[in-house]
Amino acid sequence: MDKDLTTRIDRLESLDEIRQLAAKYSLSLDMRDLDAHVNLFAEDIRVSRDKVGRSYLKHWLDDTLRLQFTGTSHHIGNHIIEFKTSDRAIGVVYSKNEHETDGEWVIMQMIYWDDYERIDGRWYFRRRLPCYWYATDLNKPPVGDNKMRWPDREPYAGAYHDLWPSWQKFWDNPPSSEEAEVALPAPLDEFLVTMRGTTDVPKIKIR
Repeated sequence: MDKDLTTRIDRLESLDEIRQLAAKYSLSLDMRDLDAHVNLFAEDIRVSRDKVGRSYLKHWLDDTLRLQFTGTSHHIGNHIIEFKTSDRAIGVVYSKNEHETDGEWVIMQMIYWDDYERIDGRWYFRRRLPCYWYATDLNKPPVGDNKMRWPDREPYAGAYHDLWPSWQKFWDNPPSSEEAEVALPAPLDEFLVTMRGTTDVPKIKIR
């Protein structure tokens, strides 16, 4: 088979496998199959500064889910995937979530910035960076600042826009004429890195 065609088929299969990875993440998390869930991550996944591996990730998840939530539902939407090499990729996934917690029904909007890696022929999460827009009781729209509003917690900001310099630039620079300046299109497979630029990973506060 033509080498270029083989590469293109591999790219298509990889795209589908990575999209399946995100869907499996949601199902395994919501059904509390923590073994299935942690096996979606690379075996040497970093859980904290001094803890590495799926067993530590499973313990952290068990503690989080058992103590904080009665039930959850994660609905994934837009998914952009870009390849850095044949075995490494990045992505952004939208997720609309629901949580039963502390006698309230909390809805959430967020995005994940993902790093993916193919190891021994299978794609895994290398890292997931959650950036939250809001979390609030179903009947309390989160208008205003500090949209992360969990029960019995002080509201705080969720870093939803912090990866994207375009957000602040938009508000700081209203157009001066009808003929607005337009940048060149991003190169193929560089849409995400062009939008993010050199922005560092923000500090993410997790409930």
